[in-house]
Amino acid sequence: MTADARARYPRSVPKNQGSRRFAERTLTGIDDVGNEERIVLWIEYQPEALWAVGRVVNPQLRASDEPKEDDYIFRGFELDDALGEANGALSDDLRVSSDEGIELDVAPFAREEILAQLERWFFHHSDESRS
Repeated sequence: MTADARARYPRSVPKNQGSRRFAERTLTGIDDVGNEERIVLWIEYQPEALWAVGRVVNPQLRASDEPKEDDYIFRGFELDDALGEANGALSDDLRVSSDEGIELDVAPFAREEILAQLERWFFHHSDESRS
């Protein structure tokens, strides 16, 4: 992590804690053989002040709920970059669904949505770390 990144993110964010999802979108589509498939996109905050965007197809068919390394389509220090990647992937998936004749009304990921949850989570963790 660069000194610049450390300066922007408070040290009171717990280290070595698991990732925390702040937003998720689920879409339904059709796979290559005509079966229904479920696509889940999410934005999470990871240790070391990283934002990550994940995308998985048919997570319900997996043995574990834990994301795999190749489920992540972005990792970086800037929330706006994560939002751009997440909304780009969402837009692509919505376009494919539309091409398949499936019209979905799914809201884009929004900065305000993430910040409100981040603030609640951050201050909740700050209280726990003082006890």
